Amino acid sequence: MRQLLRCGWVAAMLVAGTATAVVPLQDAQGQPLPTLAPMIEKIRPAVVNIATSSEVSIPDNPLLRDPVFRRFFGVPDQRPQTRRNQSLGSGVIVDAANGYVLTNNHVIDKAQQITVTLADGREFAATLIGADPEADVAVIQIPAEKLSALPLSNSDTLRVGDFVVAIGNPFGLGQTVTSGIVSALGRSGLGIEGYEDFIQTDASINPGNSGGALVNLRGELVGVNTAIVAPGGGNVGIGFAIPINMARELMNQLIEFGEIRRGRLGIGAQTLTPELAKAFNIACCQGVVISRVEESSAADKAGLKVGDVVVAFNDRPLKDSADFRNALGLVRAGAEIQLQVMREGQKRSIRAKIEAPKQERFEGRGLNRRFEGAVFGSLTETSQLNSQVGGLLLLEVATGSPAWQAGLRQNDLIVTVNRQRVTSREEMERALKLSAEAILLNVRRGDQALFVLIQ
Repeated sequence: MRQLLRCGWVAAMLVAGTATAVVPLQDAQGQPLPTLAPMIEKIRPAVVNIATSSEVSIPDNPLLRDPVFRRFFGVPDQRPQTRRNQSLGSGVIVDAANGYVLTNNHVIDKAQQITVTLADGREFAATLIGADPEADVAVIQIPAEKLSALPLSNSDTLRVGDFVVAIGNPFGLGQTVTSGIVSALGRSGLGIEGYEDFIQTDASINPGNSGGALVNLRGELVGVNTAIVAPGGGNVGIGFAIPINMARELMNQLIEFGEIRRGRLGIGAQTLTPELAKAFNIACCQGVVISRVEESSAADKAGLKVGDVVVAFNDRPLKDSADFRNALGLVRAGAEIQLQVMREGQKRSIRAKIEAPKQERFEGRGLNRRFEGAVFGSLTETSQLNSQVGGLLLLEVATGSPAWQAGLRQNDLIVTVNRQRVTSREEMERALKLSAEAILLNVRRGDQALFVLIQ
């Protein structure tokens, strides 16, 4: 069974991994053997090790408050109330003058302390500049001098078969170099992030490599190592990196604003299939079909219509809905985009100005006392494009609250209430009036669908 892992390393786990060098060495009489050493020596100072630590509360167990239970099982009276978590990962210096380090969000997520160790042994406490959980990108800053930064490549020029080198901190061993090729491009649908457009490589990537560098043979950064397929917990030659073009756009926003300010177009879209292409009588077989246009949205103002087939985004051909979602996710609010659209057999160019997102947010206690402790919200456009069902998102739920005790959890997607579809507060209010005794919810939780009955 396939197991997909982000390649951050937690101190509690240690499994064996392998490293394979695939750049061939060739004999030459009287001539030096080919080597990557000069390039590696030049770029190593720009790749750093990242260590994080945090304290988390240990959930209270009512049994442990019982003196009889504690005495019978030998549980000490003084129990720790918190647990310290530690993890290791990697990062890349991308701005030597300002000390900016690019890494993965999951490397530093919830960290209370971030320590960066340079290749020369210096250690610095880092400050979080900003993070984007949906794309798994983060920027931290260190107060260091005499830094070395990696030049950024254009990842759009990568080809399958190009040689690449991965550098990181696998299993906390320290800086490690492996080599391989680009195995595939544009990998998506893995379910790791909200935005997926991965470079796949067979350069050995293991737990602890997260946030590390994937470079070409010129020593330019082409990607940020992020995840591996790991049936046994170690490397099997299938690793994934975020393309640097995607990471760069997000990094610039994080440095400027401290957050990602994604815009909103106001549509629903699905991948153009050969069957749909035939139904719409168009020759192309790649792109996305617009299935919904929200009234007064940016798409509506630009003149987009249901049934339009978008084949290019800012002059870049679109493959499918995931490709469209990625392209839209890199555009900040207020920017203009240009779409190439097929409508009734004719190609049109449509410009639209992306608007700031408007997400409805409301507290559950105003709807029903059994929802106390829950905060609901409408889906963002990204989530709408990602979801085939729609609904209301549970943004927050307080531990121990009535909503928590009823079985609701953060990020649950409420699809129906009392068998009525809900996408807004008004629809939820109407659905709740159908039953005063009990509330039946249809919930999507990750890849699972379940019913929750609240009485």
